[in-house]
Amino acid sequence: MANQENVRVRFAPSPTGYLHIGGARTALYNWLFARANKGTFILRIEDTDRTRSTEEAVKAILDGLEWLGLNWDEGPDIGGEFGPYFQTERLDTYKEWAEKLINEGKAYYCFCTPEELEEQRKLAAQRKEAPKYNGKCRKLGSGDIEKLIRSDKPKVLRFKLPATGITKVHDIIRGEVSFENDLLDDFVLIKSDGFPTYNFAAVVDDHLMKITHVIRGDDHLSNTPRQILLYHAFGLIPPKFAHIPMIMGPDKARLSKRHGATSVIDYKTLGYLPEAMVNYIARLGWGYKDQEIFSREELIEKFLVEKVQKTSAVFDVTKLNWLNAHYIKNSSVERITELAMPFLEQVYPNIDSIYASNVVRCLQDRLKTITEIVHLSEYFFRDDFTVDHLAVDKYLNEPSSKELINKLISKLKDIMPFNKVNIEKAFKGLAEEQKVKLGEIIHPARALLTGRAESPGIYDVVEVLGKDKTIKRLKA
Repeated sequence: MANQENVRVRFAPSPTGYLHIGGARTALYNWLFARANKGTFILRIEDTDRTRSTEEAVKAILDGLEWLGLNWDEGPDIGGEFGPYFQTERLDTYKEWAEKLINEGKAYYCFCTPEELEEQRKLAAQRKEAPKYNGKCRKLGSGDIEKLIRSDKPKVLRFKLPATGITKVHDIIRGEVSFENDLLDDFVLIKSDGFPTYNFAAVVDDHLMKITHVIRGDDHLSNTPRQILLYHAFGLIPPKFAHIPMIMGPDKARLSKRHGATSVIDYKTLGYLPEAMVNYIARLGWGYKDQEIFSREELIEKFLVEKVQKTSAVFDVTKLNWLNAHYIKNSSVERITELAMPFLEQVYPNIDSIYASNVVRCLQDRLKTITEIVHLSEYFFRDDFTVDHLAVDKYLNEPSSKELINKLISKLKDIMPFNKVNIEKAFKGLAEEQKVKLGEIIHPARALLTGRAESPGIYDVVEVLGKDKTIKRLKA
């Protein structure tokens, strides 16, 4: 728990693509921290990259958060006291704060061309130095600056960074991390198109939105000393920082498309439940004792950002599938049927919803994802279902199989009502009469009814298929 009143945290994605797993975990950790501390969770869209930001990406991010159930207290669609919550709608604010730094001699205009900057980088590389800006325009006199401004030469605004000293980051997860100022450079605050850079806009917005804790991926750790120096330049106290480790694929490389789906919303279309994703993502780098299954309420109660591990987490789809199977198994038949129907109807058009519900009831305990029901249920919806000939031949080549199946048909014809209890009685009664093991009847019957060596319980299968379809298949 944070020992601070009025906890305010933000998730601030850049809408240049979908909401990926790493972003979703950052959002979740911020959301859990806010809820655990009775604080405020803010959604801010950092859309200042005009070449890559899209409305489609904004929608994808909102859809992903909504599917996971990570509701925000302030944000683009609901507003709030500290809006607007799109950075492109806050340009006047950034301009005003940039002028403060200019007036106090803490920022300066840079007129170096991209070609000049590239040449500087090459020379630095040759000298085996850090590829940083050499401060050429920092030395310009006021007369030269005014002349260049009047000439309309493209310019950026740079921060006048202290040339010496150390900037320390007190990180909740990593402890104290120190950065040598002379390894940093006079970074850009305002780009030549008039839009702010990430570091500048984030500092201004986090201050104005009264953010108390910044919880984000450790790929931002190198940005943090620059941001702390900006806070100091403005005479402000920085928020507390917590940098969470990256998520890796099974090959220990950074999680990417080549490891499979990385967009959160893709997991919805692959048949995963949001509570399984929330449970799984929460455990990517955090844990509580040996507990694996967490309700949302338990996550809020037990999550501590201080307990997030420092080392990278590995995305394991086998573990995710195990969790998803648990949540599917413990959901209502009605809910799983509703989720399964779009997938089933794509392959088996015009299916009856009540019949589909009975199929779901039969198969629910076997599903790792909702989409698996399409393959597993084929014999319930089609008479021309795929047959495992090895399984069928194995059980139907037994000398007694044909006779036993014919006697089973006779038994099933007389069942009234045709339900699981009476179906089970018919199978067991025949086994007793014929003095055979029950499996000698069940295995060939399953092979004929499903074309497979494995299925749900045979009495369930027979009940769902119904008397007419069962007898027709057994005769065939």
